[in-house]
Amino acid sequence: MGASSVLSWVLLCIVLLSLCFQLIQSNVSYDRKALVINGQRRILFSGSIHYPRSTPEMWEGLIEKAKDGGLDVIDTYVFWNLHEPSPGNYNFEGRNDLVRFIKMVQEARLYVHLRIGPYICSEWNFGGFPVWLKYVPGISFRTDNEPFKSAMQKFTKKIVQLMKHEKLFESQGGPIILSQIENEYEPESKLFGAAGHAYMTWAAEMAVGMGTGVPWVMCKEENAPDPVINTCNGFYCDYFSPNKPYKPSLWTEAWTGWFTEFGGPIYKRPVEDLAFGVARFIQNGGSFINYYMYHGGTNFGRTAGGPFITTSYDYDAPIDEYGLIRQPKHGHLKELHKAVKLCEQALLNADSTVISLGNYEQAHVFSSKSGGCAAFLSNYNTKSAARVTFNKMNYHLPPWSISILPDCKNVVYNTAQVGVQTSQKQFFPTNSKLRSWETFSEDISSVASDTKLTVNGLLDQLNITRDSSDYLWYTTNINIKSSESFLRGGQHPTLTVQSAGDAMHVFINGQLSGSAYGTRKNKRFTFTGNVSLHAGMNKISLLSIAVGLPNNGPHFETRNAGVQGPVALQGLDQGSRDLSWQKWSHKVGLIGEAMNLGSPSSISAVDWTRVNLAAKNQQPLTWYKVNFDAPEGDEPLALDMGSMGKGLLWINGQSIGRYWMTYANGDCSACSYAGTFRPKNKCQSGCNHPTQQWYHVPRSWLKQSKNLLVVFEEISGDVSKIALVKTSVSTVCAEVFENHLYVRNWHTDSRGQLEEQKKPIMSLHCTEGYSISAIKFSSFGTPSGSCGNFQHGTCHAPNSKAVIEKKCIGKQKCSLTISDANFGMDPCPSMLKKLSVEAVCAP
Repeated sequence: MGASSVLSWVLLCIVLLSLCFQLIQSNVSYDRKALVINGQRRILFSGSIHYPRSTPEMWEGLIEKAKDGGLDVIDTYVFWNLHEPSPGNYNFEGRNDLVRFIKMVQEARLYVHLRIGPYICSEWNFGGFPVWLKYVPGISFRTDNEPFKSAMQKFTKKIVQLMKHEKLFESQGGPIILSQIENEYEPESKLFGAAGHAYMTWAAEMAVGMGTGVPWVMCKEENAPDPVINTCNGFYCDYFSPNKPYKPSLWTEAWTGWFTEFGGPIYKRPVEDLAFGVARFIQNGGSFINYYMYHGGTNFGRTAGGPFITTSYDYDAPIDEYGLIRQPKHGHLKELHKAVKLCEQALLNADSTVISLGNYEQAHVFSSKSGGCAAFLSNYNTKSAARVTFNKMNYHLPPWSISILPDCKNVVYNTAQVGVQTSQKQFFPTNSKLRSWETFSEDISSVASDTKLTVNGLLDQLNITRDSSDYLWYTTNINIKSSESFLRGGQHPTLTVQSAGDAMHVFINGQLSGSAYGTRKNKRFTFTGNVSLHAGMNKISLLSIAVGLPNNGPHFETRNAGVQGPVALQGLDQGSRDLSWQKWSHKVGLIGEAMNLGSPSSISAVDWTRVNLAAKNQQPLTWYKVNFDAPEGDEPLALDMGSMGKGLLWINGQSIGRYWMTYANGDCSACSYAGTFRPKNKCQSGCNHPTQQWYHVPRSWLKQSKNLLVVFEEISGDVSKIALVKTSVSTVCAEVFENHLYVRNWHTDSRGQLEEQKKPIMSLHCTEGYSISAIKFSSFGTPSGSCGNFQHGTCHAPNSKAVIEKKCIGKQKCSLTISDANFGMDPCPSMLKKLSVEAVCAP
């Protein structure tokens, strides 16, 4: 064979190998059991981490912690209003660097579910839509409307092309295995009727037509047309089945907790219930679970929607707002993932047989032709444990729990039996002090003097501000006759103002007269208060305040905001006077905003004065600034704003977000894991305290020295008590029974048989840079209580504390096998014992 022929054959082989490689890469499909990746059915655990809700410096650590938690996939929305702040102008830098985030996930050897939407809800401002979209002529959101469909298709295509250009779809060798179009559309689809169905069908066809090489999904849309997969969102999804028998059962949002609203409590979902919900889904044929959220993060700037959603989007997720692992949620779910993966072959190659084991008890058995067998034994009773017989063996099932048997014999995991540590976080002072505050106050008297928009009547707030500011001034004048009775000692007139939301401060002749607020449930509110007027011309200035734009509901773009009226003055000699259709001037924003006082480059635009901390009469609408040095260490940081009222925060020109010390109203009674979780009826915390007192300050935003903190306070507060604090896990606890089932103690041997390797282990682990400095409690026997409140029982090994101190003091992490031998005795023969430990972590 000649040289040219050899070269031709080599080139041909290279081409054929390349084609084969591309075929292998492009193989993402699905069948009725699961997603199929490169020819293999997969059970996949996913977690939502939204790139703009953290900083690029945090992303790698978050992704690694998610991987360590047993996740296979990272899920994120795409945030249209961040990426296209004005038509045709795109931003993919900093926290908006979607490509960088996805490539970091790929480097960790994880997959990506890219939820393009582009409607996302997510308690995000305007549901992720840019506000300019509202003002496209003839537009109507999320229905069969050509202007909307055109804009939506353009942005979706922009994102898909960007992903293709960077070769990020799995069909190109990238990590994206799944994409989502639209979001939770079913309620709107039903309400909009034929137009809704036509739009939904168009959106699906548009997405599929973009040729990504990976499946598309629609969550909470039962009529998603082929080949789009309809999926489930909710606290529980075991009831769900896809709309066609050849589609897999996917859970795109397993809610790990719930969002927080100003004035509401903190909602905490017990991990025992979350694990129970996931196991229920798996035993009913589910094969993809995405935890929403796995890391919630922070609504920096004015990105929180709702309205009234807090700046924190912690969501009680396995990784908290600051990037710290939340235990036992992270660890207990990690054990669940391992247990399910031990059952994977049986789950994916067999259908379940359901066997009744009692009134509340069932067995879901998966027995494959290849000989694999897995069983899920469930107890739905919320109060009583059960003893059941399965395969001629007896099993104990705690209330509201599922036991997993990867070989239909041995229990390796129970959803209600938590053996991993519990961690408790605290905030501590730093060595960074906030001294030498300076102040600048808004000139309320000049509000109407430079306005360019004066009309008869009251205009919608969003139509005027276009969301360039939370603030809009409404100002009018009223002439009071010198003959009015109230001027001679009578009762002051009453001003009534009706608003469509969200908050309002009332100024009469430049003086604060009162304030009123709506709530997330009742956005409309009425201000009613006596006002001090004098003879002659009086100025009424209403500062209307947005606390985030709406993010859900049919045609939320049409909702009104701001002062809508009527505005009436009552108690005059001639009765009531309606001011609604007088001449009103409208002015967007604050003087400090116009001067960009949050930015270091603009801070010298006004004359600042030293704050007199002894002064008790503080001016409303006041700006404060202070310089400080970055604190030592690498712990996450926060601002303690407990001494303030309501306003905005900036660090070195970066907007931290809105703060508000409104107190939480709720029912913070005891929380049991057993029973259906609903945030409005159980497991609330933080009642009678500010809903959010601490505000995340990313360390990457700080310089070594001369950092600038700017605070805008609407009403009043004591800036001398604002503190930069650090947060870390201060207490770790373990509570392990001597018969506890640890999935990590089991493995499959070379014959495919399940075997146990070790006895139960008590493990403690402080965060990096911290070690165990003290053992506050330790008892091997029958202790009672919970972390922070353990008590000795009637049975107790006297050397319990000494044994743990010797094993753990001075170490970042330690572990001990639960056995009588390790404590030198059996303190109570024939009794089931456990080891309870509380340890202190310190730097």
